[in-house]
Amino acid sequence: MKPDAVDPDLDLLLERTVPVSPRAVWDAWTIPEQLVRWFAPRPWTTAACDIDLRPGGGFGTVMRSPEGEESGGVGCYLVVEDGRRLVFTDALGPGYRPNPSPFFTAEILIEPDGDGTRYRVIARHADREAKKKHEEMGFHDGWNAALDQLVEMVRGTAAS
Repeated sequence: MKPDAVDPDLDLLLERTVPVSPRAVWDAWTIPEQLVRWFAPRPWTTAACDIDLRPGGGFGTVMRSPEGEESGGVGCYLVVEDGRRLVFTDALGPGYRPNPSPFFTAEILIEPDGDGTRYRVIARHADREAKKKHEEMGFHDGWNAALDQLVEMVRGTAAS
């Protein structure tokens, strides 16, 4: 199976073309000061972000609800291909240490498409139940909203 292949029984897919450069999308995903500006779908915010951008490095975020409730997660980068591909998982923490309650692995693919970027996210799950849970949590709405916010940030049109 190709690394970017999608298993419809286990994976969720978001695929869009956005009107910003591949480098801008990459930077939005890999520079903490940028990621905190778009990563959580409004009205939630990203309160903190830690990025150690290398295979085995940690990726952690803390999201905050409008009421101040915080939800965090820590994962591990598996693949870092500058400007084109990120793979991270919550099955492992920094240094490839196993996490007790894994949920999914994400593959972010970034390709030039005319003046914009072809953007693909594959959310991989261990079983159908985890995929269904992620879908019911609002994967498509949430990840699409966050991507819209990424584009707004890059274009300087983000809502305050």
